[in-house]
Amino acid sequence: MEQFILILKYLLLGIIQGVTEPIPVSSSGHLIIAQQLMGMEHRGLAFEVFLNTASLIAILFIYREMLLKLAVNGCKFMTTRKREYKSDFMFIVYIVVGTIPAGILGVLFKDQIESVFSSAKMVGLTLLITGAALWLIRNLRGVKREGDLKLKDAILVGLAQAVALIPGISRSGATVIASIAVGMKQETALRFSFMLYIPISLGGLLVGASDIASDPEMSTLWLPYAIAFIATLILTYLSMKWLMNIMAKGNLGYFAYYCFAAGILLLVLL
Repeated sequence: MEQFILILKYLLLGIIQGVTEPIPVSSSGHLIIAQQLMGMEHRGLAFEVFLNTASLIAILFIYREMLLKLAVNGCKFMTTRKREYKSDFMFIVYIVVGTIPAGILGVLFKDQIESVFSSAKMVGLTLLITGAALWLIRNLRGVKREGDLKLKDAILVGLAQAVALIPGISRSGATVIASIAVGMKQETALRFSFMLYIPISLGGLLVGASDIASDPEMSTLWLPYAIAFIATLILTYLSMKWLMNIMAKGNLGYFAYYCFAAGILLLVLL
């Protein structure tokens, strides 16, 4: 019976990670709260990276055609210098530039950031901040497409992604908000946000791979971990498709309401 309950808990963690990773409500913050409410010991960075890998696989699958196009056209521009391939090449450059701030801060300070900000009260506060930012940009309709981006746009969005290392500050929320704030169309903002997600997640996997491999719980909890991984993979795919539909309609205000409600409940009840 205990094993069954444990599996259900990890299944729930996988569902929470999958549903909240794409949408702008902070997956890390929700995992912290869920583990606290279920009386589970905080699984730490290794488990978070493990589940994030499942989300990464789902995102790679969804954007596989765009990634292939960028790779092919980027290589063609470097070899031919033809103007028709330049926008895709520069988009790759901007992805690299936007990844740098979070990459540096993540390597140097991620553990310290999590130790300071990983409390229920702090997650509640940061959810309110995310909600306020979503509310402010809810009606903005930018005009910039991938070919219209500038270096300063990539830097500003990259800095926003670095801020999202704080649990409760949504990574997708921070990057989408910053992208819309610098004038991107909502669909472009979503694509740029998740192009930034891919290298930062791959980097996190490389850094955390040794922690996953040496996790003392892996040998005894392999079945709950596997179930959480599969749940995360499936739910990330479905949640991302849902978010793409919402962004196409410009309904980000709904997520602001959720962040306000969740943040207030956490501050009052926990």
